[in-house]
Amino acid sequence: MTVTPATPSPPAQTTPAQTTTAPAPVPRRRLNLEPYLYLLPHAVLFFVFTVYPIGYGLYISLHRWDLLSGQQPFVGGEFYRNLFTPGTPQFDFFWKTLWNTTFFTLVSVPLLVAAALGLALLLHRPIFGRAFFRAVFFMPGILTVSVMGILWRWLFDNQIGLVNAARDALFHAPPIPWLSTEGLAWVPIVVGTVWWTVGFNMTLYLAALGNVPLSLYEAASLDGATPWQSFRFITVPMLAPVTLFVVVTTALASFQLFGQSLIITNGGPNRSTQSVIQYITEEGFTNAQYSSAAAMGFAFGLVMLVLTAAQFRMMARDVREGGA
Repeated sequence: MTVTPATPSPPAQTTPAQTTTAPAPVPRRRLNLEPYLYLLPHAVLFFVFTVYPIGYGLYISLHRWDLLSGQQPFVGGEFYRNLFTPGTPQFDFFWKTLWNTTFFTLVSVPLLVAAALGLALLLHRPIFGRAFFRAVFFMPGILTVSVMGILWRWLFDNQIGLVNAARDALFHAPPIPWLSTEGLAWVPIVVGTVWWTVGFNMTLYLAALGNVPLSLYEAASLDGATPWQSFRFITVPMLAPVTLFVVVTTALASFQLFGQSLIITNGGPNRSTQSVIQYITEEGFTNAQYSSAAAMGFAFGLVMLVLTAAQFRMMARDVREGGA
């Protein structure tokens, strides 16, 4: 019997052991309190002087608040309903004074924007005494509203005002009762406000005009563009962002009309120049109707938020379309 020798099997190939390394432990991030400590002073002031007064004012508007009584019963939206109930004093006077404020805004804002832009265009040119005239138009803005109001009340006084004195000296015309005639009483308020605040908007436009590249005007001049075409198609679009800012801030400031009408006309005649803030102040501190005044304040604030948001959205769209 033949025995076949067994063939040796090839040696098994050994692979090096695969070593698996465990992921390094992620260090736990420690909360860094330093940025919050920097924000803490502002946060405290914001809460104390903004958040808390708003919340407390809302609480007052929902209760019948009486300082002489220890009880402030909850009345819900009664004082808000009074604003929309015809025949109540709150309905009549609130919407009347709100219209007065809106009328002042519609008249003063275009004047302030146009006058500021016109002055900026004039004083942007290299004319003699440019710095002096810039200072002259800006300086009224440093006056307080009380000084401004007394000045313009004296200028348009019915009897001894400078305006009536000039009319008498030049034209021998009888005095005009500016401050006691409905409609005319707005003249010193509007003109005085424009004189008082146009310098700030002028400064903004001057800064913006300095950033418009001169090469654009040179290219337009080579193409035969007229000065009006250069203004319309170069200056106006380049100033669109600044115009947006000027219009929004000026409208907000005009809606806060208070000192001018209080000092110049005291809201008269027949509440024709009384602003809504002036009426809210009268309702709260003269009539001692704190809950009603708080409700009016929130209603007026809501109106301002809606109008400002709509205005900002429309003008921001115009800026985007102009830059496209």
